[in-house]
Amino acid sequence: MSVLSALGAASQSTRALEIEGSVGKLAAELRLPELSGDGKCHMVILSHGFTSNMDSPLLRELADDLVSSGIGVVRFDFNGHGKSEGEFHNMTVLNEMEDLKKVIEWTMNQPFTADISLAGHSQGGVVASMVAGELGFPAIKSLALTAAAAVLRDDALRGNNQGVQYDPWNVPELIHLPGRDLSIGREYVLSAQTLPIYETAQNYTGPVFILHGTHDNVVPYTYSERYKSVYKNAELKLMPGENHSFKKATKEAALLVNDFFVKTLKNS
Repeated sequence: MSVLSALGAASQSTRALEIEGSVGKLAAELRLPELSGDGKCHMVILSHGFTSNMDSPLLRELADDLVSSGIGVVRFDFNGHGKSEGEFHNMTVLNEMEDLKKVIEWTMNQPFTADISLAGHSQGGVVASMVAGELGFPAIKSLALTAAAAVLRDDALRGNNQGVQYDPWNVPELIHLPGRDLSIGREYVLSAQTLPIYETAQNYTGPVFILHGTHDNVVPYTYSERYKSVYKNAELKLMPGENHSFKKATKEAALLVNDFFVKTLKNS
């Protein structure tokens, strides 16, 4: 039985999934709006940030908005995060990119998928931007970046991760994150130091929406200003006083992203 048949096309539906990722199974959730006509809808895949998961408040809110707007959603946990397989210390931006590509492949092969767009927060924004740059338009129909953490390359070169200092030219095997039972691995840092973030991202020529808070003390908004400068078709919205997780105005941030997808997908 197809996923579409199992869910039923008459009403909004939710289904927990397991998708094979780069280093094991990825926990995921599929949500579909009411389907009619050819039984297809636009699909947006949401990518969470570093140490987070698919149930972050921003992504939950955005998923609700998108489905209410008639757009399907796939959320998932990257390897080593949430309920997905893998060890956190083995996670890198590069294997998260492979995870996202696996989720895109799965989604594209479903009978209800009309096209695929991406949205990512923080490190998930970097991953989404680079995968969109690799796959290009129209394989990726549109792209939304929220507080995309392009600072991670500079942090790795400086030897700083969330306040933890280390020698960037003699990286230890594990770097413990303060206040958490988590450590990043040497390969995360070494690969981040040479990560061609903007060089890859700029190859994407489809519509891009960039959202960032002016009081983000994790990723300065200047990194989103640079994203805006490398894209040919991008809009940048700065939210005054908002922090990295859009904690003060989560609903407003989600609606801004939702409205971008409605405008570029359903009203195009």
